[in-house]
Amino acid sequence: MAKKFQNFINGKWVDAKSGKTFENRNPANWDEIVGTFPKSGKEDVDEAVKAARLAFEKWRLVPAPKRGDIMRKVGDLMVERKEELARQMTREMGKVLAETRGDVQEGIDTAYYASSEGRRLFGHTVPSELPNKFNMAMRVPIGVAGVVTPWNFPMAIPTWKIFPALLCGNTVVFKPASDTPATATSLVEILVDAGVPEGVINIVHGGGGEVGMGIVGHPDVDLVSFTGSTEVGKKISEVAASTLKRVSLELGGKNAQLVMADADLHLALDGVLWGAFGTTGQRCTATSRLLLHEKVFNEFMKMLVDRVAKLKLGDGLLEGVDVGPCVNQGQQDTVKSYVEIGLKEGARIAFGGAVPKDPALARGWFHEPTIFVDVQPHHRIAKEEIFGPVLSVIKIASLEEGIRVMNDTIYGLSSSVYTKNVNDAYTAIRDIQAGITYINAPTIGAEAHMPFGGVKQTGNGHREGGWTVYDFFSEWKTVYVDYSGGLQRAQIDNYDK
Repeated sequence: MAKKFQNFINGKWVDAKSGKTFENRNPANWDEIVGTFPKSGKEDVDEAVKAARLAFEKWRLVPAPKRGDIMRKVGDLMVERKEELARQMTREMGKVLAETRGDVQEGIDTAYYASSEGRRLFGHTVPSELPNKFNMAMRVPIGVAGVVTPWNFPMAIPTWKIFPALLCGNTVVFKPASDTPATATSLVEILVDAGVPEGVINIVHGGGGEVGMGIVGHPDVDLVSFTGSTEVGKKISEVAASTLKRVSLELGGKNAQLVMADADLHLALDGVLWGAFGTTGQRCTATSRLLLHEKVFNEFMKMLVDRVAKLKLGDGLLEGVDVGPCVNQGQQDTVKSYVEIGLKEGARIAFGGAVPKDPALARGWFHEPTIFVDVQPHHRIAKEEIFGPVLSVIKIASLEEGIRVMNDTIYGLSSSVYTKNVNDAYTAIRDIQAGITYINAPTIGAEAHMPFGGVKQTGNGHREGGWTVYDFFSEWKTVYVDYSGGLQRAQIDNYDK
């Protein structure tokens, strides 16, 4: 019998008010049910927001270093449960164990970073233009944070949002992806075990339309942090505008790796394999375009096809597996549709392009790693986010052309350039329109203590990770202390004529 999971609202594990549930299944073996989860609705969201609003009044008064102590305990518990969490994650979303362990480690790193920020929520003191007056700016909590997260990094991305939100003194209503609710539940269990008080963290399972948008549009939710598609991000922005709540959007990407003629080709090969086919290409930072200089095009393509042919598809829990399944049938269908689109546009498949025929993979949503050549920059497979193991290869003749092609999308998240020429490297850093640029490294590999986010339609300008995310989850308050004993008017001209 499948394990039954519940919402967590105001310190209690509860079913959805409606009593409805949905199943969570293993994408590598769709016959295996990971668990059943509450299919929540508006009433459940209302209860969670009410609990978070009440809890905020006490939680905001807990000293930030004490909140940091709880975050440190969270990190310690994640270390203890790392293997259990990684295996659970692989069962429900498919990526291989080496990657899910890394996903958990990202959460651990984020917890320890957050714990230290409890003693580092720095403000500013500045001189006043008037005598006997003190000026400062300090950070204060905002209120109830709505956190809506995707399935591809079901531990790391929620920690990027929830840990800084809590550390800054906010309370949280958390809606995880319906494809990865078990990992999200485990994260909440860890927060509770570490000592987060009741009402401070709440999790409501269910669909994006009912629960996700219910949180976004709720008048008592003060800020929203969302990671997902650009299409959904635009809808969230529209709904949130009605209450003028603060919104952070981390959206799509169409990231490119540019390989120049002087590059270390073996290093670049390792980079594109990891960037394009790690997480089965289901990353917002995945390498979905490879821009190859014409002088190394033929040599590199032979190397690439030879290596991709050796990648092993399968259940991510098994040793030796390199590429897991797509997360569900819908995602597999999306990949298949883009393969058809690429062929209709005139691109040619250099490798893969189909659902594998291996009977051992028949019960999962697998798709072969796929490489397209003869791709033109205007092709849809070169412009649209596929979110699957599909790599579009484009031949370029110069650095300038490579950067121009790289920038020719609505997105601007991650980018990568392989070259030994320091001048070309710094020109690329200057001219590439992206929030992240790697030199001689793949488009994936963000570190917890650095800002993460993009430009153009990849987001709305906020950053996750590092010190920057703490500005999103806190409000600046300006304070003036006048100890002159008289009325001083800063906005009246006090200077001698």
